Amino acid sequence: MIRDSASSWRVGRRALTTAMRTVVAEPGGLIVAGGLYLMVTTVLSGLWRAAAEAGGGSIVGYSATALVWYIASTEATTIAMPQRLIEDIGDDIGAGDVTVEMLRPTSVLLARVAEELGRILPRLAVCAVLGVAFCLLVGGAPINGWALLLAAPSLVLAVVTNLLAQFAFAGAAFWILDAKSTWFLYQKLVFVTGGMLLPLEVLPRSVEIVAKVLPFSSMAYAPGRLAAGNIEPHLLAIQLAWIGVFAVVAARVFANGERHLTEVGA
Repeated sequence: MIRDSASSWRVGRRALTTAMRTVVAEPGGLIVAGGLYLMVTTVLSGLWRAAAEAGGGSIVGYSATALVWYIASTEATTIAMPQRLIEDIGDDIGAGDVTVEMLRPTSVLLARVAEELGRILPRLAVCAVLGVAFCLLVGGAPINGWALLLAAPSLVLAVVTNLLAQFAFAGAAFWILDAKSTWFLYQKLVFVTGGMLLPLEVLPRSVEIVAKVLPFSSMAYAPGRLAAGNIEPHLLAIQLAWIGVFAVVAARVFANGERHLTEVGA
């Protein structure tokens, strides 16, 4: 089916704003996300602060205060994201929901990405506000205010990168019809090489270099590194580059996947 680009973008904008309004109108979900965020951030930042203090005041160049800001940022990007999105998309593909959506004259991928982003942004905003308050109370003033300003857009770029990457990975379900294994692999890559639980500098040097080259560092490490007081604007450029890559990959995967469903259905 030929899809009108202008119509697809209109539908995407509508899906984004509708999803945001829905999430805001139901504050219970935001309260749960905020509570989970504070619980996880408190535990992880406490562990890293204790480790820094035991190590003479810092670990691999991160002070105790910097580590609190780092963890608060990386956990904000994680808690804001849907927890099993890849698996859910795979289930929708297997159940035929995507096939039904293909009958509409708009992009399935664009509409779904916009809707998910609309759900993510309010949760991210809540986590960011709570994170700043938590860091000021527990960790102290930010190491560098300018770096913290860079961390704000980096948080948004991080969740967009993660979102598009998950759609690209989930597209495998067009052929394998089971995205559970894909979700398991993806989750572990973000945990370890994304810097979600620990600064990448803690890893062995060879692993650190590889992790920083991989796209997963743009999903957590980048905003964490900036919030920790490091003025490194090139991290934003790297995030934008990966967003472009995953946007193209996800679009190609869904286009080929939809064509595959059409041929199989025929």
